[in-house]
Amino acid sequence: MRDKILDKKYTLDDEYYYGIIRENVKKYRKKKNLTQQNLADMADISREYICDIENKKRNKHLTISVLSRISEALDEDITTFFKKEDD
Repeated sequence: MRDKILDKKYTLDDEYYYGIIRENVKKYRKKKNLTQQNLADMADISREYICDIENKKRNKHLTISVLSRISEALDEDITTFFKKEDD
């Protein structure tokens, strides 16, 4: 079993998951009719940080604790942000 685990190849990298998180933060923010400033205030982070997270070109990485604050502000389970749209 251990050899089988060691041989497993992972094809999805961090950028893949950051992309899914980025899309979901924006989707759920808009679904709740919140501006980036509203969400930033609720999560106690800057609007610029929210903008960086949502903007694909800026490629902002975030910590689990920041994602937790965003998920609480949006009243969504943190695991929701890791799910791709077609999941």
